[in-house]
Amino acid sequence: RAARCPTGLLLLYFVPVPSLMMPPLQCILTGFWINDLGSNMTIDLVNDKGEFSGSYHTAVTASGNEIKISPLQGSQHPKNKNNQPTFGFTVNWSFSDSTTVFTGQCFVDDDGKEILRTTWLLRDEVSGLEDDWKATR
Repeated sequence: RAARCPTGLLLLYFVPVPSLMMPPLQCILTGFWINDLGSNMTIDLVNDKGEFSGSYHTAVTASGNEIKISPLQGSQHPKNKNNQPTFGFTVNWSFSDSTTVFTGQCFVDDDGKEILRTTWLLRDEVSGLEDDWKATR
């Protein structure tokens, strides 16, 4: 805002804008997530230790079995200074004899959108040590 003084000087003063005073964005794992293949997961509340549970519903499978929602258990590293924590979780598939572990980081993009970037390993059950080589993808 500007105001005129009797001396002809222009005085300027600034009013804080609430949206500019918001705390920095942070990435929160709790909630519903969906990936580009159509798989989705729900992460329940992350406790004070960083532990969480939830469910994973995959859209893809290499097994011939009917896909079922599967439980997940995980842990989030204490939040870093950027509020974009690393995390990991395990899914014990309800419809096959395999387990998948995921590890990744939660990011906030320039538009304020939360994004999870992960990598995973899937371990199938095999009949013996001689087939161990083909059990992990």
